[in-house]
Amino acid sequence: MEEKKEKGEEAPNFPAFPYKPYAIQIDFMNALYHSLNKGGLSMLESPTGTGKTLSIICSALQWVVDRRQQQKTEDRIVSDRNGAKDGQVDPDDEPDWMRNAVINKDKQSEEMKTKMKEKFGIGFRRADKRRNHENCRDLFSRSVEEEPCTKEEGNNLQMSNDAVELSDEDFLVEDYESEEEGNLGGGKSKRKVAGVSLSSSSEEDEEDGSGDDEYEEGEKLQVYFCSRTHSQLSQFIKELKKTVFANEMKVVCLGSRRNFCINEDVLKLGNSTRINERCLELQRNKNKEVSKIKNVGAGGRIRRNKASCGCPMLRKHKLQKEFKSMMSQQGALDIEDLVHLGKSMRTCPYYGSRSMVTVADLVVLPYQSLLSKASRESLGLNLKNNIVIIDEAHNLADSLISMYDSRITLSQLEDVHSHIEKYFERFCNVLGPGNRRYIQTLMVLTRAFRQVFLKDDRSYGDSCRDTEKASGASGTSTSSMAINDFLFSLNVDNINLVKLLQYIKESNIMHKVSGYGDKVASFQKKLALHGSEDGSTLSSFQALANLLLSLTNKDGDGRIIISRTCTTCSREEGRYIKYVMLTGDKIFSEIVDQAHSVVLAGGTLQPIEETRERLFPWLPPDQLQFFSCSHIVPPESILPVAVSRGPSGHTFDFSYSSRRSSIMIQELGQLLCNLVTVVPEGIVVFFSSFDYEGQVYDAWEASGILERIKKKKHLFREPRKNTYVESVLKEYKETIDTLSSGERKENPSQSGAMLLAVVGGKISEGINLSDGMGRCIVMVGLPYASPSDIELMERVKYIEGLGDSDSTKTPNLSLGNELCSGEVHAGFNVLRSCRRRGKEYYENLCMKAVNQSIGRAIRHINDYAAILLVDTRYASDSSKRNFCHPTSKLPQWIKDRFVASTDYGEVHRMLYQFFKHNKKRWLQQ
Repeated sequence: MEEKKEKGEEAPNFPAFPYKPYAIQIDFMNALYHSLNKGGLSMLESPTGTGKTLSIICSALQWVVDRRQQQKTEDRIVSDRNGAKDGQVDPDDEPDWMRNAVINKDKQSEEMKTKMKEKFGIGFRRADKRRNHENCRDLFSRSVEEEPCTKEEGNNLQMSNDAVELSDEDFLVEDYESEEEGNLGGGKSKRKVAGVSLSSSSEEDEEDGSGDDEYEEGEKLQVYFCSRTHSQLSQFIKELKKTVFANEMKVVCLGSRRNFCINEDVLKLGNSTRINERCLELQRNKNKEVSKIKNVGAGGRIRRNKASCGCPMLRKHKLQKEFKSMMSQQGALDIEDLVHLGKSMRTCPYYGSRSMVTVADLVVLPYQSLLSKASRESLGLNLKNNIVIIDEAHNLADSLISMYDSRITLSQLEDVHSHIEKYFERFCNVLGPGNRRYIQTLMVLTRAFRQVFLKDDRSYGDSCRDTEKASGASGTSTSSMAINDFLFSLNVDNINLVKLLQYIKESNIMHKVSGYGDKVASFQKKLALHGSEDGSTLSSFQALANLLLSLTNKDGDGRIIISRTCTTCSREEGRYIKYVMLTGDKIFSEIVDQAHSVVLAGGTLQPIEETRERLFPWLPPDQLQFFSCSHIVPPESILPVAVSRGPSGHTFDFSYSSRRSSIMIQELGQLLCNLVTVVPEGIVVFFSSFDYEGQVYDAWEASGILERIKKKKHLFREPRKNTYVESVLKEYKETIDTLSSGERKENPSQSGAMLLAVVGGKISEGINLSDGMGRCIVMVGLPYASPSDIELMERVKYIEGLGDSDSTKTPNLSLGNELCSGEVHAGFNVLRSCRRRGKEYYENLCMKAVNQSIGRAIRHINDYAAILLVDTRYASDSSKRNFCHPTSKLPQWIKDRFVASTDYGEVHRMLYQFFKHNKKRWLQQ
């Protein structure tokens, strides 16, 4: 339904739109503009290929421009009234949200200034705001995002970091004084130097690179635009550059260290976790000159250490300032542009871009940076009274809760336990009572968690539900438990995890223990103590801390998944403890409560009721602002067909029990052999998984079907590794362009190319298959997620219970009694037990994946493509099915033109006429 304008409200203008907008683009921009006026939560749906991104840019940023102009006008009026009425101003002359923003900003600013002056006696610094967060959930902000040290190196500090010899005492944790159990923030870590106590946090902040910048948070209205992948963010910047806003507004694009890092030695590590750790390690490894204490009378005065960062790209603070200045001058830059700028200036683009956050008008960033509370706090994102736009929001709920999952493997547990034991053995006699107690508590927990993999499954009683994955020697048994049941079963329910997490944060114990272990390993020239098979020792510690944090959640907010390898299996990969977050409404409410407006945008957002129940159940349906528009392409440019039978007359049934049938695979091959004779240019075939695609490919190769296909189309396959996708797509496109232009090379009879892809792979998510790259999209079957996935089944059960009077408990659906016959059957039993919500969620997952895949084609108004949904279930009578009919969940612009056929001959004739007509129309343009 379309948003209605408020009575008397003027229609907005969008002069920044670079072309003459289509009617649906104007409707979309108006809907977004009015939703920003109203504030609150809104969902805007516009099919892929309709210029959604450009419409978002021109509407949202125009609203910002208009609002600032309105604010200037109101300020001028207020100023005039102050002069005429001695400052008496009618508070009703400005909107509530804007008045509150000014009041809150002034109040927060005064409070911050007062605190900083009391502490330092001088002006305040942006880095100091990190100390205001007392909730233990900011525990990991430093491990994810940490400010660089950037003070210039002294002339006498030329010695290499590696040459500095550290004594054992350098790894000794500072004395830790813990208050009463009830005081969660009562722990104190102190460093004593010549009788003077220095807070370790103060010293770290003093050496922080942002120390010269003034606190600028909350001074202007900001727009935060986030999407799921870096490539989508780059596409957003590309569209932004088409408008005047690219140069008129300050824009910053954020990303991960892996995408931004220009230190070749760090990049060689490859793994994102190792890159993050090495980056932070280089910042901690500072060259220090010896502190000198000068006595002045009876008092004591301490000269702080001079320090420089170990990373050569962060040693010169002046270059970081110049980088920030260059960003402002050059306008909107994407990640590649920023990396190029950083390389040319020999300074870090990752931290350089972060320095722009507080002064930017538009912040473009990935999901993780916005949706994770720890990342928001670390980056200094201020959502208060600002605009948040979340693109590609069709799977927002699952993306959000997955960020709060945690996982630790048996290998990591053993690594952590070994390091703590060795550390405790070395320093036991010199540790204070507080440190000894907490370190012993950590050992108790790691020992208990390790016992999980040694206990017989029966020891968990009825609280544990198991699945046995029978796959030969590599089989595993997997079980799920509630948090409380897990802690009770290990007899660790009496441990105060909140205080333990506070200790881990304040004492810096993770770095002390792992650093000592690395030193021992280096001294012994062995790798045994240098980390687990899953990464470094520090990452193992982080995994443990993440799991402990997860265990502080409410019992009904998530589940503990325990995976154990069978005794016949020699590999360790399957042994892990994982916390799976199930609820996202509390997490999402933190964002909605702060922002003036939160906009969820996407090509396919329906059904919206599921999203509402999972993310904002507190919002009445009639208060949710929802807008949806049709596609810009004319009806004759798309041909969606349900293909029930193949050329040989066999019924297509790619359900779990039938899809591996040789008859089904060969019939699909026959279908494609016919398609290559009638479809010009490119055909993209989507399979449900890489494994199934591989099985089909091997069968076709053995039967000769591949050779028949290759006579007409050059064949490509989507690689499993995302890093190779771009090169495959490039070659795929070049082949189509070359053959379509009339140039014949090896095979004169070839007329294009075929690409075998996978639903859920990179090609199905956000890749543009316009024009010849996607003249025909073939969806093989219905890509339902495997019912054997115990995490998925836990989500299904949780969602089934949403809206019940006692929603804190996971519904008691039959999952355990019949598991001996196989985990797939158990999963199906769960689905059959669902009355509505759980079953709908399972279907929605499938159809959202279908819609994302087929939406890769039709990218502009002159584009055209055929969409073949190959499975009898797309065309079957819905009254005979247990689940909803899949076509009911297709986008409206496809449903309006949908054809179901039971005769392949009819399908072939429709395809022939469709491409003949559109090729003629294409040539006439």
